[in-house]
Amino acid sequence: MKAEFYARDVCVVARELIGCIVHHGPCAGVIVETEAYHESEPACHAFIGNTPRTRTLYAAPGCAYVYRSYGVHAMLNAVAEVEGVGAGVLIRALQPLVGIEQMRERRGVHELEQLCAGPGRLTQALGIGLELNGTDLDRGPVTISPPAAGTPPPAILAATRVGITKAVELPWRFASVDTRFVSRPWPRQDGSSDDGATAARSPNRSAGAGSSR
Repeated sequence: MKAEFYARDVCVVARELIGCIVHHGPCAGVIVETEAYHESEPACHAFIGNTPRTRTLYAAPGCAYVYRSYGVHAMLNAVAEVEGVGAGVLIRALQPLVGIEQMRERRGVHELEQLCAGPGRLTQALGIGLELNGTDLDRGPVTISPPAAGTPPPAILAATRVGITKAVELPWRFASVDTRFVSRPWPRQDGSSDDGATAARSPNRSAGAGSSR
């Protein structure tokens, strides 16, 4: 998808990425869960400003921001908003679509629901590494395409983000309702999460916004 798709409010982009398809090589999966991050709130890497580490978050919308979490897992993010604003969407979970056997080999896991149910799992399954930081999500090697033609819009829950210790109250985690492929803790139909976190149905950018941990 073109840069214009990403050059909008990061929470809008995070919602509308649900149902889109991530491709890398022979593997692909449908996005079922995202989180929004923005320079105005402290859970975002860009909160500290434009540094060598965060530079990609300030780049043109539609770039891939790939970083390593806890020294172990690569995390795939889509840079959002306008160039010069640090914002992006963390791709948290996919429903595997094609290349499933290769995903199983990379992950060492057979169960379909576990292949891409988490941001570190999905990058391992699709073979996405730090060398792809700063690449274009329209031209590749990692690309994101619109949902397949005729696919009905997914019902989406908004919940609080997980795995962070700051700005935990913001309901900027978005997940498809009718899927088994989201990461844990699972958001519930009432808008909260299995761990008891509260959530809201609609994002409110006036409270801050987000990008990547």
